[in-house]
Amino acid sequence: MSPQTSAPAPAAATDERSSLLRLYLSRGVLALAWALAFAGAHEDVDAVAITLLVAYPLIDAVSSLLDHRATPNGSERRVLAFNGVLSALAAPALGIAGAGGVAPVLHVFGAWALVSGAAQVLVGLRRRGPELGKQWPTLISGGLSFLVGITYNIQAAGDNPSLDVLSVYATGGGVWFILQALLLGWKSRRLRTRTT
Repeated sequence: MSPQTSAPAPAAATDERSSLLRLYLSRGVLALAWALAFAGAHEDVDAVAITLLVAYPLIDAVSSLLDHRATPNGSERRVLAFNGVLSALAAPALGIAGAGGVAPVLHVFGAWALVSGAAQVLVGLRRRGPELGKQWPTLISGGLSFLVGITYNIQAAGDNPSLDVLSVYATGGGVWFILQALLLGWKSRRLRTRTT
């Protein structure tokens, strides 16, 4: 939450926390499930692997849309909308890249991870505050995504690019989303204890 925005009313903040908790938890579980599925399906960039590659940014696009709808007026809504559109565009781009093999997939995935990570950091910075916590998991996850995006593009230009790294990326993202959900749950319990 941006320092320029006024804090939401207690009831609205509670609703936003609950909504984000469910969204982050679902997003984290889906990322872990995707990582498990992709780990066993990416040896060849075939139809199954390409389908999974297209599905991953679509999960992010839907999550961004749900987050955007649940977020009250605030500057992070614009960033969420941008990230949703970016992820929706990344999905077909990965499908097209898949026809070219491992290196093009890493280039596209890396570019998406870089820009999406930067957007995630912006959302985390705007949500830092007493109602939604310090957002450290979101900030760390976004920062790592940004750095990993650069790394993937370097690997794609190398001699032996591999898609193994994508399962690791999704696993890390899933863990950070779940951790953020747990911290929001802990924050909600603390605030309820104070008001009773």
